Amino acid sequence: MAPLLVPLAAGRPPFLVVHWRGSSLFLPRIVGRRKGLLRSQKNKARIRSCAICTENSRKCSDTKKFSDLHQISWSSILSVLNVGRKQISRAIAVILMFMQITLPLPMSYGDLEFLYYANAVLYSPDTKVPRTGELALRKAIPANQNMKYIQDSLEDISYLLRIPQRKPYGTMESDVKKALKIVTEEKDLILTSIPGELKEKGSVLYSSLIDGKGGLQTLITSIKENDPDKVSVALASSLDTLAQLELLQAPGLSFLLPEQYLKYPRLTGRGTVEITIEKVDGSMFSPSAGSEPKSTATIQVVLDGYSAPLTSGNFAKLVTDGAYDGVKLKCASQAILSDNELVNYGYAVPLEVMPSGQFEPLYKTTLSVQDGELPVLPLSVYGAVAMAHNMDSEEYSSPSQFFFYLYDKRNSGLGGLSFDEGQFSVFGYTVRGKEILPQIKTGDIIQSAKLVQGQDRLILPEAS
Repeated sequence: MAPLLVPLAAGRPPFLVVHWRGSSLFLPRIVGRRKGLLRSQKNKARIRSCAICTENSRKCSDTKKFSDLHQISWSSILSVLNVGRKQISRAIAVILMFMQITLPLPMSYGDLEFLYYANAVLYSPDTKVPRTGELALRKAIPANQNMKYIQDSLEDISYLLRIPQRKPYGTMESDVKKALKIVTEEKDLILTSIPGELKEKGSVLYSSLIDGKGGLQTLITSIKENDPDKVSVALASSLDTLAQLELLQAPGLSFLLPEQYLKYPRLTGRGTVEITIEKVDGSMFSPSAGSEPKSTATIQVVLDGYSAPLTSGNFAKLVTDGAYDGVKLKCASQAILSDNELVNYGYAVPLEVMPSGQFEPLYKTTLSVQDGELPVLPLSVYGAVAMAHNMDSEEYSSPSQFFFYLYDKRNSGLGGLSFDEGQFSVFGYTVRGKEILPQIKTGDIIQSAKLVQGQDRLILPEAS
């Protein structure tokens, strides 16, 4: 089937549209019919011009005189050039047709706007999965709808800051102003949802969120200055204050645990564990800025009982019992594991994963990431903390063996997700000391593990 050339409109438009196998392509009208000549006359003129050119060339060859070149008429030169231009235009048309067929582009007449306006795709849906422990923990807080809207508006600014060249500061400012409007108009609703004994602290955080040094007003000022570094710092401060306010509004679990699981320890909120690692081979941990090399280093882990109450509760109880003190660590390609299971310690807790968008965890069930199921606490974060599988059944977690996950995008699947995403009970994240993790070697030991926050949220089963 030959391509069909159709003019867009009368009056010699600058483009021709080529229809070929259901696709449309715009071609520039490089050359056209010579004005005042019919096609038959035009062909005759071309033949006559070529004959003159041939005759004059023969004369030039015989006489070898430069003056004879002036006998070639300008009309014959233009005619020859016109033929060459047509050949070039045909070649360009063929190239463009081949590109359109092999790489079909939206270049129909109605899509001309595409040539001038392009919307860059900043991130795919999968990249919305939290990539830091701090972000994952913020998103896991069971806050009310207004607070979540404010949080989502601010979190979107983090993605907008990733745009390389001209950043959409206007969009950022609009998002912050919307968030500020909700915070101001819903003051009573925000503060009344905080328990009475925490209202004073909540009022201080509320004022700080609006007018504080790292509040929303400061964030708007930083955006108006078009300074991405200042925006990033102010944004982190505002999100941290907002998260603290949300935690005050969430005093316990937002769902009821199944009755058969009340026999396990459970953490009804957040907890913080400090783990001190000791090197036993005489080497040292590389110091952070301004500190000296030491044989010990401390890692801080935040446990999320809102999304994994049984798993984090079991781990918190193991810590308070001193079960991990002196335990050896061993390193795998992307994980640091505690050495085997501890005898007479821990509960065989069922696999516990809360899907994104749900209000309670699933038990004894993994997620199908290929079908779009994603967890609230993703494994695909550097420093994620999860329980290993039970040796007898993958429907249960190990009573005591846990691991730090060393996420590496180079060894991940589609969307940068781990191949094991949704297969383990993730219950927390490393928030301090992440730089220590790659320095840990097989044989290093846990000198001590302490539950420094969250003891009041740990509920132990009644003795039978």
